[in-house]
Amino acid sequence: MSARSDWKPLELRPDGVPGGADGLLEALDAAGGPAELLAREKVVVFRDFQVIEEAVEPVLDALLPNRLSYMHGTSPRAKVGGNVYTSTEYPQHLTISMHNELSYSHRWPERIVFFCTTTPGSGGATPVVDGALWLDVLDEEVRKAFAGGVRYLQNLHDGFGLGRSWQQTFETDDRATVEEYLAAGEYDWEWTADGLRMASPVRPSTIVHPVSGAEVWFNQVDQFHPAALGDDTARELAQILPPEELPQSVSFADGGRIPDEYVLQVRDRGLDAAVDVDWRRGDLMVIDNVAVGHGRRPFTGDRRVLVAMSG
Repeated sequence: MSARSDWKPLELRPDGVPGGADGLLEALDAAGGPAELLAREKVVVFRDFQVIEEAVEPVLDALLPNRLSYMHGTSPRAKVGGNVYTSTEYPQHLTISMHNELSYSHRWPERIVFFCTTTPGSGGATPVVDGALWLDVLDEEVRKAFAGGVRYLQNLHDGFGLGRSWQQTFETDDRATVEEYLAAGEYDWEWTADGLRMASPVRPSTIVHPVSGAEVWFNQVDQFHPAALGDDTARELAQILPPEELPQSVSFADGGRIPDEYVLQVRDRGLDAAVDVDWRRGDLMVIDNVAVGHGRRPFTGDRRVLVAMSG
């Protein structure tokens, strides 16, 4: 059965309940709580409750009972509280392609909350895409090519170099903590003179959602592959260095090169199939990180969206 192309996030507003964090929590309880809501809707947007940053903590506690750090994260962001971060701080004129957070890792969050504290000047929507639909819109040739899974390679410097350092990536300067993480994930890794080189075991390209049973596209090949890099400097770097020397790269499970056209199809069709969620200050969105991918549209002016994740 094909995935529905008319899916869109559920929007809840303070109809019959007060605004603010208390009203949002009341609306959440009336709708059945976060587990039931997300199992049914995949994405829920809370509009017009006008939650302020100083009062968002109990909302995060209700939506994310086991808040996680961004350990092994690849994107630049700042930590602003107890496992609360700014959203990815890429240049605002760039599009961030669709992805499931930390899908390249052996540990990923089940839920993600986004909370807008500053309305964008223009643009800046967070697109979300049904992972079953994303898989469905890919050519059969591409789906078959990725059926065996992929392997991710990262070169993390020791404080001076391209990309992120291993200290930033793992939010620690303790090598033993990093080694424990890598052992649990069955990575091939080595400490080098410049930092850390690590290769994942074979990771799946799709997984079956644990509740719905739907098969969903679930990987980050387009964000690791040089063909899909949106930054001019990064593209130039990829023309100079072989993939295994880039800060991050990806291959098929057998080490074979993934064709550029496959990666671009994955990126572009995911974005084309997505539904944009626009932001106003005080809006909050919770997503099922397995069921849906998310990204970011370009924007102008100021934009501040905070992110927290839960196991």
